[in-house]
Amino acid sequence: MTSPLDDVSKAIIAKLQVDGRRSYAAIAKEVGLSEAAVRQRVQRLTESGVMQIVAVTDPLQLGFAKQAMVGVKVASHITEVAERIAKIPEIDYVVVTTGRFDILAEVVCESDDALLELVGDTIAAMDKVTSTETFVYLKLAKQTYSWGVR
Repeated sequence: MTSPLDDVSKAIIAKLQVDGRRSYAAIAKEVGLSEAAVRQRVQRLTESGVMQIVAVTDPLQLGFAKQAMVGVKVASHITEVAERIAKIPEIDYVVVTTGRFDILAEVVCESDDALLELVGDTIAAMDKVTSTETFVYLKLAKQTYSWGVR
C-alpha cells in the first residue's frame, strides 16, 4: 500500500513531530516551500484528520501514578462495549482486537485504589463483559509518535 502523503508532507510532519511549535517559516526553509504553502499543507493535514498537533504530557509528573493496559473479553456486541469503554475519562486508548482479548484499553489513574475501582466496578461490571485482565505498567521503555512518516 502506498502512502497518501508526498515526501514534502512527510517532511513537514516529521519536523512537527520533533517540535509541534516550530514556526512555519523555519519548516519552509527546510523543506523548500514558502511559509504560506507550509501553512496550507498543515491546515489540510489537520482538517482531513491525517495529523493532529497536540501537547503530550507525562502522567507521572501530573500525579497519575498508575498506568495499565486492560484486556477485556466480551460475550457479544464488541463494538458497542468498546464505545462504552471509550467514554470513560480515565481511558485514553481503546482498540478492538483479535486474539485472547476482544478489546484493549489503556488506563491512566491516580492510585491503586482508583485503578481497582475503574477495572472492578466500572469495566468488569459492564453488561456483556465476561472477564478482564490488567497489565500494570512498571516502566516505559519506548514511546514514539514517528511511525506516520516512515
